[in-house]
Amino acid sequence: MKFESALLTAGVTEAGEAARRAEAQGYDGVLSFEGPHDPFLPLVDAARATERVELSTAIAIAFARNPMSCAQIANDLQLISGGRFILGLGTQIRPHIERRFSQTWSKPNARMREFVQAIRAIWRCWNEGEKLDFRGEFYTHTLMPPIFSPGKNPHGVPPIFLAGFGPAMVRVAGEVADGWILHPLHTPSFVESVTMPALREGMAKAGKAERSVQVSAQTILMLGETDEQIAKARDGARAQISFYSSTPAYKILLDHHGWGDIQPELNRLSKQGNWLDMMGHISDEILDAVGVCGKPSEVGARLRERNRFADRTSLIVYNETGDPDAVVSVIRDAR
Repeated sequence: MKFESALLTAGVTEAGEAARRAEAQGYDGVLSFEGPHDPFLPLVDAARATERVELSTAIAIAFARNPMSCAQIANDLQLISGGRFILGLGTQIRPHIERRFSQTWSKPNARMREFVQAIRAIWRCWNEGEKLDFRGEFYTHTLMPPIFSPGKNPHGVPPIFLAGFGPAMVRVAGEVADGWILHPLHTPSFVESVTMPALREGMAKAGKAERSVQVSAQTILMLGETDEQIAKARDGARAQISFYSSTPAYKILLDHHGWGDIQPELNRLSKQGNWLDMMGHISDEILDAVGVCGKPSEVGARLRERNRFADRTSLIVYNETGDPDAVVSVIRDAR
């Protein structure tokens, strides 16, 4: 299993140092998110500051962009990193696509499938000399003068990972992607009974071999050495989980465990900006089903067992120990 570090606090100017530190701590990869900053730009600094770790967007919002722009920037990051880039894409939700990005939201599963297929067609044009003639329902790419082609990438094309929460999008990931990114709001029970079967269905549709699509599980890790530190780490994770759980699209996970009644209230509180009260709706049962908590010396084996279905574990760490390297022992023990 590979271990990846989320660059949660690293902006464009801090990403290089954060990635260098993650590499020194033994991580196998670093992830950049779409949030206050562009998800691609921090990885330029991260690539130049590191030698070994893989560099991923987890995720870049596909529907805020187009296949050509994603194909081009992914190709450039593959060059800059010497072949260490992974293009992680996700859909976001309708209000963000329409109201934040002013883009079109329609048929997200079909649109995402076609988005990935279009990127691959563009890369075949550049790398194999295939005529660019992609014509789909949502995207059309038929023009590529030689002056605009970067040519063959000496490091090959980067893998494409797709984020998917519900079974329909997970099937798309199994069908067209090289990897599937699990949202942090998941449990082993939900994955193994609801979404892994969907991933296998998508793989079977595309004629892919078993385990040919990597599973990357974003996992919340709460660390402390004392009861007080652990409580503080749990509060941080509780706030994050309450925010995720307020989104109607994620109610399927809550319903699976019989927790669905809290979702409408969390949604109402989120619209009021009442973040503190939202935390109170996340019970210890929910917190411990979603995340892993304890002393750094204790949680490694638990983390590996929890993510037994994953090829990669991307750690979102609430570390209240006072030791920035506390995660080193976790990774060592998990391995």
